[in-house]
Amino acid sequence: MGLQDTAPGASAAIGAALYSLATRAVRRLPRDMSLTSAATLATLDRTGPRRITDLAAVEGVTQPTMTALVRVMEESGLVERRGDTSDRRVTLVCLTEAGASYVRTRRQAGVHAFERLIGELTADEVEALVAALPALKHLAELESEDREGPQQRPGSRSAGSR
Repeated sequence: MGLQDTAPGASAAIGAALYSLATRAVRRLPRDMSLTSAATLATLDRTGPRRITDLAAVEGVTQPTMTALVRVMEESGLVERRGDTSDRRVTLVCLTEAGASYVRTRRQAGVHAFERLIGELTADEVEALVAALPALKHLAELESEDREGPQQRPGSRSAGSR
């Protein structure tokens, strides 16, 4: 079923519900670091090591801002800089084990918060959410592609560089 087959306004209503849920989820997160820093760690967790310029573009900040964020996260032991084995001129920002652990802990806290809320839903509502899981996962993939571009690992080449 495509967008043209849905009830008028369904996309807007779904979008509004998801946006409301996402903003509330963000408000529940620990306030131990900036959202941009936490998002940068999550991006590194999903995509692997990245250049500072790539991270800045993905997170919507300037390169000097990302450089400062990376410096603070590096001092905290959450990331480290390494040379790219395929291009020695390039420095990549890599998640450390402490950074990966932080991302896992933060993600799990969010999951637990929603688990508690889902526990208050009716069986029919839970069933509806289970039925929607494939679409929600696909929506998350589309959002990541839209925001981050194609996920590349270090040393891979984009179609435009061949």
